[in-house]
Amino acid sequence: MQEPPRSAEELAGLLAGGAPLLPTVREQLARVRADLDARFVAGENIRTLVRERAQRLDALLACIWSHFGLAGEPGIALLAVGGYGRGELHPHSDIDLLALITDESVKDRHGAALESFITFLWDTRLAIGHSVRTLDECREVAAGDITIATALMEARTISGDAALLGRLAALTGPEQIWPSAEFFRAKWDEQKARHRKFNNTEYNLEPNIKGCPGGLRDVQTVGWVAKRHFHAASTLELVARGFLTAHEYEALADGQDFLWRVRYGLHMLADRAEDRLLFDHQLSLARLFGYTDDERGLGVEHFMKDYFRCVLKLGVLNEMLTQLFDEAILRACEPVNLYEINNRFRVRNGYIEAAHDNVFRNAPWALIEMFTLMAQHDFIVGVRASTIRLVHGSRRLIGTELRRDPRANRLFLQLLGSPYRVATQLDRMKRYGVLGRFIPEFGRIVGQTQHDLFHVYSVDSHTIRVVRNMRMFLLPRAREDFPTAAHAIKRLPRPELLYIAGLYHDIAKGRGGDHSNLGAADAIEFCRRLELSPREGNLVAWLVQNHLVMSATAQRKDISDPEVIIAFARLVSDQVHLDYLYTLTVADINATNPTLWNSWRASLLHSLYVQTKRALRRGLENPMDRGERIAETRAAALGLLAGHGLAPARAEALWAHMGADYFLRETAADIAWHTEAILARATPEAPVVLIKAAGSRFDPVTQIFIYTRDRDYLFAVITATMEQLGLNVYGARVYSSADHHTLDTFFVLEQDGRPVPPEGPRAEAIRQALLEHIQGEEHYLDVVQRHTPRALKHFSAPTETRLNADPVNGYSILEVMTPDRAGLLARIGRVFLAFGIKVQNARITTLGERVEDVFFITDANQQPIGDAEMGESLQRAIREALDQGGAAPDAARRALA
Repeated sequence: MQEPPRSAEELAGLLAGGAPLLPTVREQLARVRADLDARFVAGENIRTLVRERAQRLDALLACIWSHFGLAGEPGIALLAVGGYGRGELHPHSDIDLLALITDESVKDRHGAALESFITFLWDTRLAIGHSVRTLDECREVAAGDITIATALMEARTISGDAALLGRLAALTGPEQIWPSAEFFRAKWDEQKARHRKFNNTEYNLEPNIKGCPGGLRDVQTVGWVAKRHFHAASTLELVARGFLTAHEYEALADGQDFLWRVRYGLHMLADRAEDRLLFDHQLSLARLFGYTDDERGLGVEHFMKDYFRCVLKLGVLNEMLTQLFDEAILRACEPVNLYEINNRFRVRNGYIEAAHDNVFRNAPWALIEMFTLMAQHDFIVGVRASTIRLVHGSRRLIGTELRRDPRANRLFLQLLGSPYRVATQLDRMKRYGVLGRFIPEFGRIVGQTQHDLFHVYSVDSHTIRVVRNMRMFLLPRAREDFPTAAHAIKRLPRPELLYIAGLYHDIAKGRGGDHSNLGAADAIEFCRRLELSPREGNLVAWLVQNHLVMSATAQRKDISDPEVIIAFARLVSDQVHLDYLYTLTVADINATNPTLWNSWRASLLHSLYVQTKRALRRGLENPMDRGERIAETRAAALGLLAGHGLAPARAEALWAHMGADYFLRETAADIAWHTEAILARATPEAPVVLIKAAGSRFDPVTQIFIYTRDRDYLFAVITATMEQLGLNVYGARVYSSADHHTLDTFFVLEQDGRPVPPEGPRAEAIRQALLEHIQGEEHYLDVVQRHTPRALKHFSAPTETRLNADPVNGYSILEVMTPDRAGLLARIGRVFLAFGIKVQNARITTLGERVEDVFFITDANQQPIGDAEMGESLQRAIREALDQGGAAPDAARRALA
């Protein structure tokens, strides 16, 4: 392959030899790209590649500029601006050009040539951004737009009148427009707004490597401020000025190099300008960079861990430098307001600082004390940059000796018990590298990710959010949003134990093995370090070990069954353990994924909490048995019906056909509601479809109750109809009566999470569609086809199933774990139809890209699935129906033939 031209002269030589312009330029651009991409894959230094691309493009553009007769003309120059002006160019970066002219007369002379030049560049398919402006126009637009002013700061000449660049710099410099203080304030505001756009966190499932906190834009912001205020040609000059140490500059440069490699790879793989680390790109880049799967996790998770650690480090450097700039530029003449806290720390204008450079060397435990003081004084807004630097340089002091120091451990416990912004201080400790050294097991999870849609944040970020949620439950606003958690946390004898459990609940992730058990062992050792009592340490370890149990019980078990409640009550043993575990569970779920907590999940956990509380009050040695609960429910329902004027004998006659499970699982109020509607039918065979509005915050979903003649295909028809109506099904309870009717209750919400209004056009449309389909002759509807979101398409794990018999309750429990997709319940319903399966109860749980559904089922004779071969065939048919798209019922029939 011919070596791409490295200068305008080489390309000019090709053109002089008769080569056509456009094909030649396109060919040379392709060769440049192929050459640099191959060297990138081979691992060549990224700075070399990014700058060489800009240099080669300079050569091509200079030659094209000359070809159109613009080179050597006075009063006109071709300038690179923006990132290209810095001499940095990734494969699909914008190529921002400015045709700079002295005045309009130059445009009059060269307007046609400029137009031809720009048109030609578009024909080359380069991502060109261009403008043609006079010097005065540049000053005018830059004065009104900080973005343009910033781009012009980085201008350099590619070809043409070299004197124009100096004149432009003079007209748009800080002496003319955007003085350094004003420029810094605007850039700082711009950065804060950008950070808010990304929720002020480096951690996102698919981060934007340019815009997210700690991303490339933060690095560039430092360079822009340095150039504007200090006239620094590069950030390296900040070392000479004392704003950066040599070590910090190296960390900044290394971090930029890492992000440059990621960005170059993104552009190359996507074949377009792309700054989002989308899931499929994460996998491809991990493979490209040589990350591999091992017992600690997936290769892509190791790659993302390195990414998140990189942007965390860059974010801290950006924080430190912007604060130093603030002190040097905005606050240089501000009067100093000093407040002495003790002989180690003072507060200067709201920021805590070490009293002298030897504070941490003389008293290493002061590395913990500083954050405790911030949590004890609400007027401290942050840490002075000089002290951030001192903390960084003193982290090596945090070793075994300090971790065993009673003073350090007491200070940490005091931090957890402090009144102000505890989670913020823990996050600061993490960002500054203190927390990961003081708690080494925490250090191992910094940046740790799980490659799925369920866990939105890295493990360390999630952990801090858990503690933040716990603290939020103490605020007045929590009584509205989280009333049970707000009540429970105020009953805790020592909330610090809850925060420790929050810190440790996921701390063993990424090690292999059961992270709950491993984390519990770590937690009890940490409690010993803090000199907590054995009882307190055992409580923390118990919380860590069981932190998933309450959620799993509420979402995957039948909590209307007294035996389930008694088993859970025996696990928690007393009200104190229940309050701690409930608060941890709610904080954990809300810190995992913003979409995970909804009214249905909240109602399940509240119901489990209340029922367990009652069981504990009654006494574990004296539980309410099924017969007692059924009798109590029937009596209460009869009382409600009597109040509405309905004779008890009529209700009893109807109930005589209903099984015990109906009275065990349904509330007295719902039984009375069902009974009134059934007895009010115009004809004995008329079906009933009722829609009940969401009630209180503890009954937040819409109930759809259906009473009709039992048919084999009803579950499949109803779920398919609800799919077509755009309803999300969260749960179902299905009962068959002795007189061959079925009583089905479905718990639903709209797609956006709102309940369905019980009256009006929407409710009537739902009611009529269900009435039509449950009485129709067709055995099932077509499965709904809907657009699958891009992120879901990336996760295509095979369906998993588990089937276990529960002979005590008279059913089998089928668990289905599968990627989320449209028509899922309808497909499963069709398989149940083919096998003659009756659904008694169902729990529908969506966890990010994954669905974990639990069905309580019987065979056609209302018995658990006792035939092992049938059970295997059923599970195989469900897996085929979900993974292969629908031929499973025929396969099932063949298996049963």
